[in-house]
Amino acid sequence: METLVLAALASGQAQAAPLSLQDARITATYNGSAADVLGLDHLFAQEPGSNTSTLDPTDSGVEFLTADFLFGFDFAKDGMLTIYENMPVPTGDYKLTFDFGATLPAAITRFTLLDGSAVDGVPGLSVVDGHTIAVDLGGLAWHGDYGSITAQIGAADVPEPAVPALLLAGAAGLAISRRRA
Repeated sequence: METLVLAALASGQAQAAPLSLQDARITATYNGSAADVLGLDHLFAQEPGSNTSTLDPTDSGVEFLTADFLFGFDFAKDGMLTIYENMPVPTGDYKLTFDFGATLPAAITRFTLLDGSAVDGVPGLSVVDGHTIAVDLGGLAWHGDYGSITAQIGAADVPEPAVPALLLAGAAGLAISRRRA
């Protein structure tokens, strides 16, 4: 009986913690080229260093465009990434990396697709290391101009707030029941 109670209490759900991008400085590459990514901090001008940008302070616009203007990338403060298709996308390789350097409050451990309904296929989303993500948009068929997909950048799982309290309550209940016996 004691084992069942403890097992039930310990099986509480854990959830991925969204990663705050509040003061992030992001450096991007497109198909391995820094010159093919245009950042908001440089007003999307193709110039040296334009592949580095901070978050849009109004949180209402994109931080990066590809130099061919096929895609826009909007990072939100809560770790949400929205990828916009700006025009019909021909078949090709579309691989990007986004490096946050040391500007994150925690290491990236998850990068998960939330909504891919604007495409046929599944975009490649991966964590390269604790501060870099990769996006592969090759092989996707977009459903129309100006479609978007969303993904969540996350940190390590955190237990639900009620789980520790339930564990303590269960342990206290077991201790009381043993004293009575």
